[in-house]
Amino acid sequence: MTTTPANPHDTARILVEALPYMQRYDAATVVVKYGGHAMGNADAARWFAQDVAILKEVGINPVVVHGGGPQIGAMLNRLGIKSEFKAGLRVTDAATVEVVEMILAGLINKQIVASINAEGGRAIGLCGKDGGMVSARKLTRTTLDPETLQEQVLDLGFVGEPDKVDRTVLDWVIASDLIPVVAPVAADAEGVATYNVNADTFAGAIAGAVDAKRLLLLTDVPGVLDKQGKLIEQLSVEEARGLIADGTISGGMIPKVETCIYAVEKGVEGVVILDGKTPHAVLIELLTEGGAGTLITR
Repeated sequence: MTTTPANPHDTARILVEALPYMQRYDAATVVVKYGGHAMGNADAARWFAQDVAILKEVGINPVVVHGGGPQIGAMLNRLGIKSEFKAGLRVTDAATVEVVEMILAGLINKQIVASINAEGGRAIGLCGKDGGMVSARKLTRTTLDPETLQEQVLDLGFVGEPDKVDRTVLDWVIASDLIPVVAPVAADAEGVATYNVNADTFAGAIAGAVDAKRLLLLTDVPGVLDKQGKLIEQLSVEEARGLIADGTISGGMIPKVETCIYAVEKGVEGVVILDGKTPHAVLIELLTEGGAGTLITR
């Protein structure tokens, strides 16, 4: 059952109640994907920054991976760059990928770093390019042509997916008592092309590479819902696949759950989809008995 503090601002009380649960995450790495929609509220952004700073203070090693889709869209509109979507994915041409890198690795990344530092943490901003942390390859998708009923390959431009992850930089940052905040922008293996990588997928690859105990995907919904709209608190990988097959999990939740499955199969102990707008959602999930959202495990 989900537990919500009576007073979400009383972080001291939350921590007192959390003491029995801290030991299970002592010195563990937790990757938190902070979504573009979840970061849109000023109070929620502050609660998130507080949670991340507190995790580091109590001996847990948080790694933040952030998105920024709404912010990218807003900037493209301001610059008069028209966005084209294919199969629900933004086509990223050369002009667009420059804006993506500017917003993700620049503006948003530094805003999150500053927020965490303002709450007593010591955060540092990075992207997949730094230290060759993540190399990416071009993402390919196919769709069915409605006229010919033949499969056709979609050219999404500079949209990529993780190819390799080198954890060296992250290990060094964590050992230096810093909190890495990572933007999902990466270069190809040759260091020539820049790719915009889906933040959920990027976070899953990072979590698998650093042997994270938990991956938290903060979004704008409570978690995975059943056909009656009720939160499903826990799923196995097999059960999650079954809910995708029978249509219970649909739309934008499918790629999130697929990321969860990927991360678990890469060795992450558990992945949680939860509402980033819930006050202190990260602390509630990790440091209370009931947790929050939907936990997916092997």
